[in-house]
Amino acid sequence: MKKIWGTAKPTLLITLLLLVAPLRVVAGEVEVLHWWTSGGEAKSVAVLKQLLEKAGHKWKDMAVAGGGGESAMTVLKSRVVSGDAPTAAQIKGPTIQEWGDEGALTNLDAVAKAGNWENLLPKVVSDVMKYNGHYVAVPVNVHRVNWMWANPAVFKKAGAKIPTNWQEFAIAAEKIKQAGLIPVAHGGQPWQDATTFESIVLGIGGADFYRKAFVDLDSKALNSPTMVQSFEVLRTVQQYTDKDAPGRDWNLATAMVIKGEAGMQFMGDWAKGEFTAAGKKPGKDYICMPAPGTAGAFTFNIDSFAMFKVKDKSAKVAQNDLARIIMEPEFQEVFNLNKGSIPARLGMSMAKFDDCAKESSADFVSSSKTGQLVPSMAHGMSTFSSIQGAIYDTVTAFFNSDMSAKDAAAKLDKAVQGAK
Repeated sequence: MKKIWGTAKPTLLITLLLLVAPLRVVAGEVEVLHWWTSGGEAKSVAVLKQLLEKAGHKWKDMAVAGGGGESAMTVLKSRVVSGDAPTAAQIKGPTIQEWGDEGALTNLDAVAKAGNWENLLPKVVSDVMKYNGHYVAVPVNVHRVNWMWANPAVFKKAGAKIPTNWQEFAIAAEKIKQAGLIPVAHGGQPWQDATTFESIVLGIGGADFYRKAFVDLDSKALNSPTMVQSFEVLRTVQQYTDKDAPGRDWNLATAMVIKGEAGMQFMGDWAKGEFTAAGKKPGKDYICMPAPGTAGAFTFNIDSFAMFKVKDKSAKVAQNDLARIIMEPEFQEVFNLNKGSIPARLGMSMAKFDDCAKESSADFVSSSKTGQLVPSMAHGMSTFSSIQGAIYDTVTAFFNSDMSAKDAAAKLDKAVQGAK
């Protein structure tokens, strides 16, 4: 062999190298199902695609529009049932456990061990990524849901103060309405109704009450004076939305605040990605602050990709590379700068992040120590999809009718207990 290499002609050597080289790289394809289709979100997922392709693999995009992910989950169920699961799917919270129960997810322990995930993820995050103690999913970020986004120019025009509690909200909303503008930009979709409602419940009842209602599903909390009061506040919010709210996508509602057509929006920090994409600066063009009454509390929503079992070896290699890349600092930083969220990975520099993200990061850490860190009900982090659906149905039915707050609380409790 030594003699052959020593006497080989350049052309023969090049030919041999070309034959051997492809064996060193196992290029595979990953089909990724997700619902990131708005401006800021699409820009974020493009980063992941670029990094995966840089690693030599092919990205097959399967984007299903719909901000809450309901449509994407319907498509995913159909694919898995037909024996054609995607390589990776955007799945969150307890839903990961449901797919684990179906035996559909692959084991990522080797990738996690090589990447030191146990020491790089907060326990509240890593626990969500596991099924029976094994990693089956990888987190891309941590979202704070209980944000309020406000346009300071609208408040100035109306002579209104940006509210820090729900009593101040009603006063400010009325002034904005009298100024001829829309007080609350809202999209009348079940998940958006629930997003607003959970912030109200947190602001009215506090973290312990929120936990009893949406994590423990305690009947006394669900049908209580505090829940009745929360529905009454939701009615007030509903009265200050515009007639075109039904069916509006969340990012179009955010655009109303960006353009100065509306004063505020109650939405998670993915909304910040829209402000960023529009070239707006926090503290100047818009204000980010916790929803009324929720300062110091943090409702978390963790976006993650669950990895499904694949038979093709090259697809498995690509899948593992995808999981590895998601947890690396480059992706965690660039993705979250675009998305408006904060990195799931600990120890990341926040130097490039804006004041909203820095506040979010600080509050995430502090709220975990004070007991005010709670999982988002509206975004599938606190309970299974069947129970979440029962809550959605009740909240939306109330939002779109003249149902009393007292009847809504009773109906909510009945619906949740029936879905258990």
